[in-house]
Amino acid sequence: MSYPLQRRTFVGQTLTAAAGLVAAGNLSPSAAAGNRSGEFSDRIRKAVKYHMVTEKLSALDKLKMLKDLGFDGVEPRAQLKPADAGQVKELAKASETTGLPIHGVVNSSNPDIAGAIDQARLFGATSVLHVVRYDRKIGYMQNYKETQDIIRRAMDHAEKNEIQILVENVWASYLIEPLSMVRFIDELNSPWVQVYFDVGNVVRWGWPQHWIEVLGKRVAKLDIKEYDLNVAMNEGMRKGFGMPLGEGSVEWDKVRKELLKIDYRGWATAEVPGGDRKRLADIAAQMDRVLDL
Repeated sequence: MSYPLQRRTFVGQTLTAAAGLVAAGNLSPSAAAGNRSGEFSDRIRKAVKYHMVTEKLSALDKLKMLKDLGFDGVEPRAQLKPADAGQVKELAKASETTGLPIHGVVNSSNPDIAGAIDQARLFGATSVLHVVRYDRKIGYMQNYKETQDIIRRAMDHAEKNEIQILVENVWASYLIEPLSMVRFIDELNSPWVQVYFDVGNVVRWGWPQHWIEVLGKRVAKLDIKEYDLNVAMNEGMRKGFGMPLGEGSVEWDKVRKELLKIDYRGWATAEVPGGDRKRLADIAAQMDRVLDL
């Protein structure tokens, strides 16, 4: 499998530019083919979470479909149980056969970051998405220290395997404003620990363009979703995620402006309700519009 070399190239660029771009000559397939001509078409690589593909297809056919729809990559959940080994091998083979990269794995708050790093390396991926836990039964600072320690224990393994640990901002009532996230990341003091910034998750408490301004080069990858404050206030907080990209409260023009300021170059992965081929095509078109791809 040829992906480990690709991963080293990608991460080397990430550390040099503090962003998540592959080498300049390795543009997204759809951009390189001239199918996208927006301001970010040569800066952002468009992906979806693997579980968003809901059609009953083999891993190979799922990745073929994503490639046909113009996606540049995919991001699965980590599967670390021995019983999952067959599915992991099938997905890795499908990525190799189609040439559609698996750019990262989602490990949520599983403390086995080292195991997720090993799986990311198998896929030729460049990152593990990690969510810090918030245990309300203990003190805030104790939780802060313990969640940092979980990451610290995996940092040497991350560096050895050239896989970044990317901390995502989520609805855990923890690290819910950008200065706290900056402090959390900077105290770990490693280029292998950065931020997986979720655009939609912050709208409940603030504005994504302000987060990008503060996080700066710490933003290594993006999760893309919409959030509508009017819907949230009238129908329930989680209902705010139901609007299509570009039809909610996210000010995408301002998000793009801040991404340009930090010279963001890397992956943007949709994290919205998935579906069949038609639904995924709609998501691809929405991403093209809001990200100017």
